[in-house]
Amino acid sequence: MIGDAFHIVFYQPLYNGLVFLVSWVPFADVGIAIITLTILVKFVLLPLTHKSTKAQRKIKEIEPEVTKLREKHKEDKQIQAQKMMELYKEHGINPFSGCLLFIVQIPFIIALYWVFWKGIQNGNFDPGALYSFVDVPATVNLNFLSLVNMSEKSVVLALLAGISQYFQIKLSIPTLPESTNEGNKPSLKDDFMRSFQLQMKYGLPIFVAFIAYTISSAVALYWVTSNVFTIIHELYVRHKAKKVTLIAKSRT
Repeated sequence: MIGDAFHIVFYQPLYNGLVFLVSWVPFADVGIAIITLTILVKFVLLPLTHKSTKAQRKIKEIEPEVTKLREKHKEDKQIQAQKMMELYKEHGINPFSGCLLFIVQIPFIIALYWVFWKGIQNGNFDPGALYSFVDVPATVNLNFLSLVNMSEKSVVLALLAGISQYFQIKLSIPTLPESTNEGNKPSLKDDFMRSFQLQMKYGLPIFVAFIAYTISSAVALYWVTSNVFTIIHELYVRHKAKKVTLIAKSRT
């Protein structure tokens, strides 16, 4: 039942979107259709992405205040958590927005994987999964820009997926502040967070590159497009935040 619901709500609309785009993009290029569909999905999720990015920026801005609160109430974790939530509320921050964005994106990501992995089999589309108003393209070109076959593996696209994932993580994960413990000895929590960041920063890109190569060029191209979109959005938000800060300073 869950599988049927997932197929109807997520997989089928995205699959039909891809087939429709193949009929309209130049040269019936499946690669261009994949890029277009990925960007469209990212735009649908953009309000949540933008809200999450702004929340992360605000959390980074108030990091000194958070550090002081943690140090001040380090003996009472309950009061510490209460004061931190009050601080977040004061600055209009939802610390769980990033988790919400991730949860919302999961079904879309899984559906896109299936569309790009199983939905494209040597250029043959499944008529049974198509809506009545979506026709099977007369011609299908699996060679993206006449360079890469989307149904095969590509080392280059897999490497680009891993590299773009690295820069996306580097931009989105804030650098942890230096430990405030006596003797500058990092606590167990600091060690865990730094270890987690290192795994995310270096381990995830390697994992992404491996999966992108193992599955197909179609999935690798999706990952590259998604990461580049996220990087551009992150840079845009940063630029806008700096501009607002400069305007505010000029008025004081």
